[in-house]
Amino acid sequence: LVRRTVLRVGILHSLSGTMGHSETPVVEGTLLAVEEINQRGGVLGRRLKAVVVDGLSDWPTHARQAERLITRERVHTIFGCWTSASRKAVRPVVEEHDHLLVYPMQYEGLEQSPNIVYTGALPNQQVIPAMRWASEHLGRRFFLVGSDFVWPHATAAIIKDEVTALGGEIVGEAYLPLGSGEVADLVQALVRAQPEVLLEMIAGDSKVQFYRALRRAGVRPDRMPTVSFGTVEHELRSLVAHDVAGDYTAWNYFQNIDRPENHEFVRRFQERYGLHRMTSDPVAAAYAGVNLWAQAVQTVGSEDVGAIRLALGGQSFEAPEGLVRIDPHNQHAWRTARLGRFSTDGRIEIIWTSQEPIAPVPYPPSRSRAAWDAWLQGLSQEWGGQWVNPGSRER
Repeated sequence: LVRRTVLRVGILHSLSGTMGHSETPVVEGTLLAVEEINQRGGVLGRRLKAVVVDGLSDWPTHARQAERLITRERVHTIFGCWTSASRKAVRPVVEEHDHLLVYPMQYEGLEQSPNIVYTGALPNQQVIPAMRWASEHLGRRFFLVGSDFVWPHATAAIIKDEVTALGGEIVGEAYLPLGSGEVADLVQALVRAQPEVLLEMIAGDSKVQFYRALRRAGVRPDRMPTVSFGTVEHELRSLVAHDVAGDYTAWNYFQNIDRPENHEFVRRFQERYGLHRMTSDPVAAAYAGVNLWAQAVQTVGSEDVGAIRLALGGQSFEAPEGLVRIDPHNQHAWRTARLGRFSTDGRIEIIWTSQEPIAPVPYPPSRSRAAWDAWLQGLSQEWGGQWVNPGSRER
């Protein structure tokens, strides 16, 4: 018998469509980790071979591509997905095949699958800390704006519970269809509501139009600041600096974190993809996810997917942001919370950091797990069994 010298892994992200601009750098971060592991001799003495497929910013396509990666390409793990709609489309595929998806994005939580390892942040590691900071420093009258799919809606439900606990007020809530640039009515609605803080959860290309429309309407950060839960550094190439300068963004990683591991990560990323390029939280989380997975494979000593999943629990990695560890009880990562402010030179200044990594809590304690599951199922039923609203609405 000829010993196999290659271990195949799948990378499933949208390289085209409304999410293509956001997700392409995450593919690059994933590939950087794969290349570095190969330079160190691979895993179990075998070279990693990445099979990259395009999800086309379409959730049924994500499911079909996941099926193809598992059954035809025979990959041992899938790294990928950005939106919660894409993850929820892929989840039943990896569960049916008892396979593994390593998911790098912050998301709404309310989920725990034995076949998914989540390296992005949960709301208690990103949204809630930023909300508490904003309520103390910016105001307690909030307006929620997001794209019209499950992540913004579910995160909004969590935010509402937190605002109630803080004694604040939600003065408005509006959603855009994914990829829509029709933001005028939404901006007019928030101007009429006069909140003290905007909470932004817009995905894809719509974000550029939203911030430009804010400035055209005279909405400035000194009077009505925006706290974003989805604007990442590598998207700043599409945003004019003065359109976002003074607003805030909440993540767990920023490019200017002052750690030797991060300086090296940024240097290697830019050396590979261009000195003008910026890293971001999803890029760093994807990079960490590949390394955590590789450690688990070495621990197991084989390519058995089930054993690798179990071994991932408890794995830790000195990531660019700091120590990242996979919780063995829920397969989510411990992450350090950070809040940044956009500067006039197109960068992000870190203004607040949690004292230590925060334990992941997939189901916020404001409601029972059964109540959250029922709420989420009701949302999907309202949308005809989908995770993206087939129509747009404002409330």
